[in-house]
Amino acid sequence: MLTHEELNSIVESIRAAEGKTSAEIRVCIAGKCKEDPLDAAYKKFKQLKMDTTELRNAVLIYVAPDDHKAAVIGDSGIDEAAKEGFWDSVLEDMFFHFKNGSICEGICQGVGKVGELIKVRYPILENDVNELCDDVVLDEE
Repeated sequence: MLTHEELNSIVESIRAAEGKTSAEIRVCIAGKCKEDPLDAAYKKFKQLKMDTTELRNAVLIYVAPDDHKAAVIGDSGIDEAAKEGFWDSVLEDMFFHFKNGSICEGICQGVGKVGELIKVRYPILENDVNELCDDVVLDEE
């Protein structure tokens, strides 16, 4: 799917975004997505226990490049901060890059845009703890 260097770039974009916020961002890259991507993202969100952060402030960016599907889902604390249409605008930016074959760049762009939203609602705390792993989740199913 993506090279080792591209996966590292995505992890670095997550760390850069999380360096300005107490919220959490994860990226899941799926080999296949046979259902609605929002449903698949919600299932993965639950499976990764992203709904257990203390402030309910986690966001999952779910991408199935081979199936041309993607979704962004935020926990209750983040969803309240997102204005109507925000998640769609993140996806539009990502798909712009995807159409040009730049999967990694599109994901990093999405992470950055999400980071800008969440740093306003959840600024970095002095005693911030990284509650969720920053590694990209590779879902080969």
